Amino acid sequence: MTALPAPVRVALPDITLSVLDAGAVPAVVLLHGFPDRATLWRAQIEALVAAGYRVIAPDLRGFGDSDRPEDVASYRIHHSVADVLALLDERGVERAAVAGHDFGSVVGWALAMRSDRVTRYAALAVGHPEAFRAAGLEQRALSWYMLWFQFPGVAEEVLPADDWALLRRWLHPGRAPDDALVQTQIADLARPGALAAGLSWYRANIDPRTFVDESPLGLPRLTIPVLGMLGGADVALGEAQMADSGRYLDGPFTYVPVPGGDHWLPVRDADTITSTLLAFLRERSLGL
Repeated sequence: MTALPAPVRVALPDITLSVLDAGAVPAVVLLHGFPDRATLWRAQIEALVAAGYRVIAPDLRGFGDSDRPEDVASYRIHHSVADVLALLDERGVERAAVAGHDFGSVVGWALAMRSDRVTRYAALAVGHPEAFRAAGLEQRALSWYMLWFQFPGVAEEVLPADDWALLRRWLHPGRAPDDALVQTQIADLARPGALAAGLSWYRANIDPRTFVDESPLGLPRLTIPVLGMLGGADVALGEAQMADSGRYLDGPFTYVPVPGGDHWLPVRDADTITSTLLAFLRERSLGL
């Protein structure tokens, strides 16, 4: 396998991001979520580069070694969509395949709907926004934390308490205290301003007044190929919000469940995710 490249700081019009960039065309953009950084995709980056792809994986704003704006409004999804488009411009990439996980999946959906520069899209954990909205109270119950995060100062106090006991028990049940992914997430969140920045993603994009609203959003219908993957033991996402995503698409949709997989698919089920993603990318030429 190819070793991970050293990250580079990339100055964009609105922010400076830390970015992993390696390999040759065709390009694949990998977008992580909360509370991760680009190295969540380590196994996929190494395999994709070895297979001849160029991988561009940023630490999204507020995460990893990228800038962390203080104002909540800076974390609206449209800002990260603009970040990715500006990053493609700066890196000299016209079009790319995209894969997203967690909040990175939300950014990926929005990016694909708002730009014709996405050739195909792989969504991990988070399905189409319309499917999520229509998934009912069962999904809302799994998403309880989105409302809890809305109260300023509360999660900032509770999550770090007792060596991040709640985060360990909730997001990583049964994992050893020295689990590498858990340790990376905690080390990142413990840095000054990092936890508040991560929580700002929820505070900027989740409106409690519409949390149980199931009326259609009227979003554009994608015609590009889309892959959806969900772990059967995901603590935050139910199957309906992913499996029903195809109802809101006009292009081909492939749903690949990962039985027994938890939320952290790129790490916990790295081989399955890597092989499925490579097969999805190879279905036809990316045209680059």
